[in-house]
Amino acid sequence: MGRFTLDIYNAHFGLTERPFSLVPDPDFLFWSPAHQRAYGMLEFGLVTRAPITLITGEVGAGKTTLLHHLLQSVSEEVRIGLIANAHGDRGELLRWVLMALDQPAAPDKGYVDLFAQFQHFLISEYAAGRRVILIFDEAQNLSRESLEELRMFTNINSNKDELLQLVLVGQPELRDIVHRPDLTQFAQRVTASFHLPAMDAPTVRGYIDHRLRKAGAQTEIFTPQACALVAEAARGVPRLVNQLCDLALVYAFTKNAARVTRTTIEQVLDDGVFFAAGARPPATDEASPMFQRTDSSRGSPA
Repeated sequence: MGRFTLDIYNAHFGLTERPFSLVPDPDFLFWSPAHQRAYGMLEFGLVTRAPITLITGEVGAGKTTLLHHLLQSVSEEVRIGLIANAHGDRGELLRWVLMALDQPAAPDKGYVDLFAQFQHFLISEYAAGRRVILIFDEAQNLSRESLEELRMFTNINSNKDELLQLVLVGQPELRDIVHRPDLTQFAQRVTASFHLPAMDAPTVRGYIDHRLRKAGAQTEIFTPQACALVAEAARGVPRLVNQLCDLALVYAFTKNAARVTRTTIEQVLDDGVFFAAGARPPATDEASPMFQRTDSSRGSPA
């Protein structure tokens, strides 16, 4: 039996690394027109010192990758705290914030003391010529109480001096939450926002080609017809595109094929190994032919 390694198909396709990892990687960021506009709005919000910037998009649309690129690009004049999946009451939210800013949040301290510490930190950073930006990823999970608390944080700003800016990134329902009547005051603080849509078919093809080139591809690996079916099956969502393309490369490798064709994608979908809402169910109950290598010299991949 052949040896199974994490880079199972890289050498076969002449790649230097795995092109379709599901882990957000700014080095593989594909600047589609929508991603350019989303990032432009992020920068606009920061440059104009908007109290609250709102970026939304479907799961896997590339929001977190944009955030990681932003974190790599900010100057030393900006102090950023990144909070993912914050939960709890307002006291716990404040602890999440302080920890994200590398500030102590002793468990025996009450809310008033923690807030005074937070305010002192913001003033100290401002005196040192730095402003503070808090980024909340998966912000659709924040409760109404937490969102109202964040609005209160922006009240620390006074006159023309912005000590704190908030960036909220989340799924589409975040926009619906913010537009609720009882969050009108919060919505009025949102001065920069953008919704990141799914990619269309031509953009998906460009996305696939881009990631393959970044991974060292010297020739076309996915045919145009394969890219079109990927776009349809993955509904233009980058994370799902990555998942389906990764599986397709494994299938092509097991068949000793030099390219991924539409037939390859159809086989992945028919076998039911692409776990995505709306994907077609397995065509049969038979064992997947992906393990039936035509090149017996390499053995089974597992």
